[in-house]
Amino acid sequence: MKAKPELRIENRDTLHLKVTNVIREAIIRGDFKPGERLKQSDLAEQLGVSRMPVREAFRKLEAEGLIQLEPHKGAIIKSIHKEELEEIYTLRAEMERMAVVQAADLLTQEDLDALKALVEKMEVETEPEEFVLANIEFHKLLIKRCTWNRLTNFISTLWSGLPQQTPHLISGQIEKSKIEHREIYEALDNKDKEKAGRLVSQHILRTGEMLIQSLSKDAQ
Repeated sequence: MKAKPELRIENRDTLHLKVTNVIREAIIRGDFKPGERLKQSDLAEQLGVSRMPVREAFRKLEAEGLIQLEPHKGAIIKSIHKEELEEIYTLRAEMERMAVVQAADLLTQEDLDALKALVEKMEVETEPEEFVLANIEFHKLLIKRCTWNRLTNFISTLWSGLPQQTPHLISGQIEKSKIEHREIYEALDNKDKEKAGRLVSQHILRTGEMLIQSLSKDAQ
């Protein structure tokens, strides 16, 4: 009988988001294989929660394309394809570059101070979960002042799922990201929006390439 992967809730989000994050990371790590069925009752028992947050997690994970909900069968794990990852990260790189350039002139000194504080927090953070939360806030703040609502909505859709988990999945990702985040902040602080946009794009593309390499190794 296959041993169950160890799943634990460790971050500070609301309960259903905690459950979503734990299951998502297990799927991406390969703890559950394509075609495998996930049972709400088993996961709820293992995580020490009721079925409701697991059910809500399933809905979000289906929207992200990681599982498929089938009547009378539950949640079925879907395959993660290299082409999908390339599409997600290529689109993110271009769209977030555009959003950063569009938003840069509207950033306030308070925004820049907040970006600097997040950079400094990530540079000393030792807990991966806390780094992930600061990383999410950093990327959100970069495009906070973007006035192109369709663009930011597209970016929000692309941010679902994989991008949040990369510090856990890629060896050396945290250290590389610390350097790149500092460079992005300094470009914005120096009012060089084109450089900031280019650095954001390079940061995202590099992450995507490393994620594909990491998942390819795990699959071998």
